Amino acid sequence: MISNLSLNADLHCHSVVSDGTLTPEELAQRAYANGVRLWALTDHDELGGQKRASDAAKALGMKYLGGVEISVTWMGQTIHIVGLGIDPDNTGLVEGLRQTRNGRGNRAKLMAEQLLKAGIPDAYEGALHFAGNHDLISRTHFARFLVEQGICKNTEQVFKNYLVEDKPGYVPHMWAKLEDALAWIKAAGGVAVIAHPGRYSFNAMQMEQLFIRFKELGGLGIEVITGSHSPDQYKTYGKIAQQYGFLASRGSDFHDPNESHIDLGVLPLLPDNLTPIWSVLH
Repeated sequence: MISNLSLNADLHCHSVVSDGTLTPEELAQRAYANGVRLWALTDHDELGGQKRASDAAKALGMKYLGGVEISVTWMGQTIHIVGLGIDPDNTGLVEGLRQTRNGRGNRAKLMAEQLLKAGIPDAYEGALHFAGNHDLISRTHFARFLVEQGICKNTEQVFKNYLVEDKPGYVPHMWAKLEDALAWIKAAGGVAVIAHPGRYSFNAMQMEQLFIRFKELGGLGIEVITGSHSPDQYKTYGKIAQQYGFLASRGSDFHDPNESHIDLGVLPLLPDNLTPIWSVLH
């Protein structure tokens, strides 16, 4: 068990295997150089980078936790559940993620059709160019294409004007069910964490329902200190962790040196009144 609250742990980031731009090895080096001593690669719905990440961490003397970020549809919106301490070879998890990935290709083509109607041609081919794993083509790859074309200055501007609800290029997708995602994580020997809860646009009652249902299904943690949260939200979700008895997680959600707001390993440490998620992991 690892219980040190002052541990520099970064348990949420993405490689080129999903929608990041660095390899698992480059991420490991960057994390270690920034002082991270407990690390997890959590690519979206994909385990293909896990062995590389684990091997790279081991070579550096950095403790590693197998990880994944699962896309879930809850109350008509997409939320993300991080699995930590998972066995990446577990057949139930591997098959569940395969099913979750299905449909990304068709969705991407529909997104490109919408962008074409908005006067932006060749978006599918352009987005594919940025996708290291063609099975995981995502909105982020389209966003990078729109920036490359000079249509938007940066990806933040993209997500204000394109690829979101009521804007060109938005196509909803039905992801995994919450109960399935947690079942896959538990079957793989891992623990489940709600990623960046401050990002979701649910009302207070819906968030309460999410926390209650997540806990009923065996979910253990929420991200408190994350690149998606403001300092005020650190306090808000720290209180929610205490209220519901959740363990607290910390992760940058790092994707790219230029796009990401927060680098690996530079977030504040968890408050000392919380119990870290790594206290239940080996």
